[in-house]
Amino acid sequence: MSQIDLLLLHPPSVYDFRQKSIMYGPISDLIPSSPVFEMYPLGFLTMANYLESRGLKVRIVNLALRMMNDVDFDVPEFLASVKPKAIGIDLHWLPHAHGSIEIARLAKEIHPEVPVIFGGLSATYFHEELIHYPQVDYILRGDAIEPPLYTLLTSLRSGQSLEAVPNLTWKTAGEVRTNPLTFVPATADYVDLNPELMMQMVLRYRDLQSVLPFNGWWQNPITAIFTVKGCAHECTTCGGSSQANELLNIRHAPVFRSPHNIVKNIVDISRFSKGPIFLVGDLCQTGEEFAFDTLKSLKAAKIKNEIVFEVFGMPSKSYLQAIDDAVENWCLELSPESHDEQIRRLQDEKVFYLNAEMEAVIEEALALRCHRVDVFFMIGLSKQTRESVLATIDYCEQLFQTSDTRLSCFISPMGPFVDPGSRCFEEPDRFGYKLFAHTLEEHRQLLVQPSWGQILNYETKWMSRDELVDITYDAAEALNRLKLKYSRIDSARGEAVAERITQARNLKDRLRLSISDQNKMDPNERRLLLGEIHDFSVSTVCDKRELFWKRHLMSFKWIEILRVALAFFWNKKMR
Repeated sequence: MSQIDLLLLHPPSVYDFRQKSIMYGPISDLIPSSPVFEMYPLGFLTMANYLESRGLKVRIVNLALRMMNDVDFDVPEFLASVKPKAIGIDLHWLPHAHGSIEIARLAKEIHPEVPVIFGGLSATYFHEELIHYPQVDYILRGDAIEPPLYTLLTSLRSGQSLEAVPNLTWKTAGEVRTNPLTFVPATADYVDLNPELMMQMVLRYRDLQSVLPFNGWWQNPITAIFTVKGCAHECTTCGGSSQANELLNIRHAPVFRSPHNIVKNIVDISRFSKGPIFLVGDLCQTGEEFAFDTLKSLKAAKIKNEIVFEVFGMPSKSYLQAIDDAVENWCLELSPESHDEQIRRLQDEKVFYLNAEMEAVIEEALALRCHRVDVFFMIGLSKQTRESVLATIDYCEQLFQTSDTRLSCFISPMGPFVDPGSRCFEEPDRFGYKLFAHTLEEHRQLLVQPSWGQILNYETKWMSRDELVDITYDAAEALNRLKLKYSRIDSARGEAVAERITQARNLKDRLRLSISDQNKMDPNERRLLLGEIHDFSVSTVCDKRELFWKRHLMSFKWIEILRVALAFFWNKKMR
C-alpha cells in the first residue's frame, strides 16, 4: 500500500470525553451528531476528491466516531500505525476547540516530522492564536481551501517556498507568516463530491467505520449538498452570515453551485443511496430564477430520493408549486427562531417575514405533496425572555391546530457557543450579550466544564446561563406534551422523552449543587455519574429519531455499490 499523502482526522469535541464526567445537555439534539460532534465537515469529501483526482492519496478517519463506537479504540496506537506525509485536522465548528488541539498534540508527539495542517472557519477566525500552539504547523484560512491545500502539499514535497501558497498562515524559523487570503472563488463549481471515492477509500483501507459521517447514519442515511458558499442573510448569531463571511472569507456576496452542478451531485448520490438528500442553503437567495432553473434540471433527472429544501425567507407560492412539480418526494425546513416578530427582526433585519406569511407557506406546502414541514425555534436570542420562550410553545400549539401531522416543531438552546464572527460575538453589548470566552484557549477550557450551563460562552441581559438551562427544560417539557396531544409522536416516545427530561433536570440540579458547593459532591461521586451524565446528554429536548426521515427496506443500492467494489479490485489486480 502506498504511503498516504494526507491523513484527514476528525476529532471529538473533547478528546478524553470517555473519561470525563461532562453533562453536555441538549446542545446537539437537533443535529444528526451527538454531543461528541462526530459529524465531520463536508469539506473533507471535497478535499479528498480534489486531491485524489490530482494523484494524491487521501484517507479520512473519523476519530470521534471510532472513539464513540469502540471503548477500546486507542488513538495513539492508531496514529502510530499510519505513516502519512501530512496530517489535516478540522477546526470548523468551535466545539472542537479541545479535541482538535489535543489530537494535534498526539499526532505531533508520534510523528514529529510530519506537518500538521488546520482548516475550518474557527481555525480561520483564531488563526493568529492557533498558529502559536507548538503542534500546529500550518493553517489554511477560508472556506475554499482545496487548491491552496494541493499547492501546500506539493510545495512541501518539492521543498519549494511557501510564500506563494494562498490563504496560508505558517511558521518558519520561529517567525509567523500570514500569506494573503486570495483564493476566493467566484463559483462553487470548482470542486465536487464523489460518492464513489468514499467507497474506494473503505476498500483501500479496509475501514468502514472511519468514513461514516455520524453515529446512527445507517439508520438515518441522510446526505447533504452545499448549494452555496456564504450567505445573503445577516442573522446576528450566525458565524456563516453575510457579515461573518466578509470578515472570515473576504466574500461580499454568496457564490452558488450552478443548477447543473447541484443536480449532478444529487444524481451521483442517488446512484448509491435511497436516503434523503439535504440541500444546504436557500436556493432563492440569489433570486427565484436560479431556483427555478435548478428545479427544471431536477425534474428532468427524475430523482426518487426525498429532497429536503431549506428556506430562509418565505418563498412564493409558485416556487413551492415548482418544487412539487419537479420532485416526487420533498420536505421543507423553516427556522423562524422565535414566534415574536420583533425578536425575529432583530435576528435578521435584511430579510424579515411575518408569522402570517410563514403560515401561508406552511398551508401551501401541506396542500401539495410535501411529506413533512419542520419548524425550528431557538432559545438564547436577543431580547428573548422566559415568558417569550413559553409564548413560542403556545405558538407551536397554534401551528399544530391549523395543520396536519406532517408538521412538527422543535426548540433548542443556541449552544454551546455564540459563533465567532457573528455580530453578537463581535458586538455583544449592542445585542445584549455577555461573553464568558473570547479566545480559542478560553473556549477550549469551557468545553471541559462539568455541565452545559457552564459550557455556554454567553448569557443575555434577559436570561442568565442558569435561566437559559432551566427554560430549555421547561420549554422541552411543554412542547413534548403538545406533540403527544396532537399526535406528532406516539405515547411511548413521548413518555420516554418526559422521563428523560425529568432525569436530566434532577442531574442538572445535583451538578449545579456540586459546582456551587464542592463539599456536597466529591470527585469520586462525580466519576460514578459518568454513565448517567452521558445518557442524559442525548435526546432530552426531543427524541432524536424525530429528525429521521422515512426509512426504506433497503436504503442503499447494493448492485451499484458492488459494481464499484468489483471495479476497484479489478483495477488493483491489473496494477
